[in-house]
Amino acid sequence: MSSPSTTPASRAAKAWRDGFFAVVAGFAVMFAVAAAGAACAGAGSLPGGAFPRVVAAVAVMAAGGSVEPSGGAGALAGAAGQLSVMPLSVSLAGALTVGCAFLRPLRGRAVAGPRELLGRAVPLVVLWLLALMGTGLAARQTFGLLPGDSPLGTIGELLDSAPTVGFETDLPVTALCGLLWIVGLLVVALLVSRRAPLPASVVRFHTAVRPAAFATLVLLLAYVVLGFFTAVVVACTQGHAERTLAVVLLGLPNLAWLALSLGLGGAWEGRVEGPFGLPMPRLLDQVLRGPERSTVDVSTLAERDSRAWWLVVVAAVLLLLGTGVLAAVRSPAGVRPWRQALHLGVALALAMLTVCLLTGTHAGFGLSLLGIGDVSGLGEEVELTPVLWRNTGLALLWGAVAGFLGTLLARPLRHRGPVTSKDPTGL
Repeated sequence: MSSPSTTPASRAAKAWRDGFFAVVAGFAVMFAVAAAGAACAGAGSLPGGAFPRVVAAVAVMAAGGSVEPSGGAGALAGAAGQLSVMPLSVSLAGALTVGCAFLRPLRGRAVAGPRELLGRAVPLVVLWLLALMGTGLAARQTFGLLPGDSPLGTIGELLDSAPTVGFETDLPVTALCGLLWIVGLLVVALLVSRRAPLPASVVRFHTAVRPAAFATLVLLLAYVVLGFFTAVVVACTQGHAERTLAVVLLGLPNLAWLALSLGLGGAWEGRVEGPFGLPMPRLLDQVLRGPERSTVDVSTLAERDSRAWWLVVVAAVLLLLGTGVLAAVRSPAGVRPWRQALHLGVALALAMLTVCLLTGTHAGFGLSLLGIGDVSGLGEEVELTPVLWRNTGLALLWGAVAGFLGTLLARPLRHRGPVTSKDPTGL
């Protein structure tokens, strides 16, 4: 007879307890990073006690949710806005925390059945969505603008109406995107971890693809670390420490992974219009600011600053001498170079596709009078969208080259001899 500690009821209770811990830890980390970033960005001075609700909105967007800006200036004037941007520093902090908390109870065994994995994942997903919906309900705020505080305030004074701005969460969209976010996170966590147990039918598949997936994840994290040290140097040499810290705490991966795509030869399109905008490097702002959409790639950046070519050098060194070799060393012995090239090429292409979808930005706000057009000078827009076919295609090519060369370079680093039974994956 099985002991009480191994009954289905006790296993279910443990799964809910572990899921609760993972969700609480994940949201606590995201709230902490979001609060620090919003404070550095100046959100602490917003009227109406809006700071906690701004932090909640940042956490919602970090988990894939949708927050919509709103505003108006009475019956004769209206404001419309659009905000599609993910603060990936907050997302990354939450993802690493939840992923580690999810994997920790699963370590110690080589194989687990699909029912057990679902029993672990479902409570976490349900609790995550409940926490996200609660945060979404808190992430809404409307407050008035005093005359002279902004263009809306000036128009409001002229029209004798009270201008307002605010934001609110689109709960249905947030629930759907939040579900995709957390499920995708758990799948990636199982994919890159060699200690996580999987069903016996997919262990062989996991053994083949995990080294490339893990090496690609290390590449993405390495770019974030490099971006952090670059931001520290910029803050120490050029000032604006608070602005730089706000970028680090809210959008460091956005810029770091943009640099990766550009270093691989990728391109982005967009524009910046108006006196406002999201924090971004001055060089990028100069390329995007203009009456028409501009293309951002290494060549257009180098026209204004030749140091942009270093993006290509950094990408080549990290990918060819780092990612390719790491994937080869962690692969089972005997994997042919062409197969390793295929694995790493597909992994990097999928990673770049995900990065492009997450990093794309569209933020705008415009004021109209009598429902006709935008008032000149009172609109603002920041748009940055990827050229998907170019970015993913070049990532596939670079990944294939790195996988092939990495296999050749890693041969002297391998330990000769048969793979022992203690590590059936050979990783």
